[in-house]
Amino acid sequence: MTLPYLSAGRTETGHVRRHNEDAILVADDLGLWVVADGLGGHSAGDVASGMIVDRLRGLPRSDDVTDFIDAIEDELLRVNRMLRSIARERRVDAIASTVVVLVHTRDMVLCGWVGDSRAYCYEEGRLRLLTRDHVHGDRGDETRFGVATPVASGVLTRAVGAEDRLYVDWTLTPRRSGMRFVLCSDGINKELTDEDIEACCRRHADPAALLASLVDGALGRAGRDNVSAVVVRLEETEETC
Repeated sequence: MTLPYLSAGRTETGHVRRHNEDAILVADDLGLWVVADGLGGHSAGDVASGMIVDRLRGLPRSDDVTDFIDAIEDELLRVNRMLRSIARERRVDAIASTVVVLVHTRDMVLCGWVGDSRAYCYEEGRLRLLTRDHVHGDRGDETRFGVATPVASGVLTRAVGAEDRLYVDWTLTPRRSGMRFVLCSDGINKELTDEDIEACCRRHADPAALLASLVDGALGRAGRDNVSAVVVRLEETEETC
């Protein structure tokens, strides 16, 4: 069966961090793509991001998209509880991760997120940000959670594992062939402006080439954080997934 999309994903440690606390999922068979960014300022951010990706990878795809979205949310809630329990056992404040999820259906594309990992849509020469960073004020170079002054600029307000309650935001976009979607951790948008990302999308229609342009572009600058992205291009076909 020819799938109605092409996709590519890549994650790199970057030039400053010692460990890669990002994780990605490229599950073409499920029509599901994920980028998770473990919080580097907390204990075991790689455990959090890896758990999110592993649990979502194991989900069966339901024919009913509502059931599939509910299953994704339920799994993120389950991971949230598990991370909260592990943090208590280890006597640390939080083991947490941001996440952005993309789900494909015949008629629409759904995007869910927690935190400041982003999703963009590129269509007809224009880039559109689908997500809204869960941070207070303008984000800084270092996104933090739970600092003493909760209204300080750049403080992350939501992450999987950060608090006992978890809320996932979703947005829905009608499906049109030729659309390209970029999911990324903030290691991309710390180094590349939205204008830079749009220019990369304009130059490269192929997902693998666009992915290389984005990741190599971020690494070619400071590369201060882990750098991860997934690119999905919708094709002209009636097949569903």
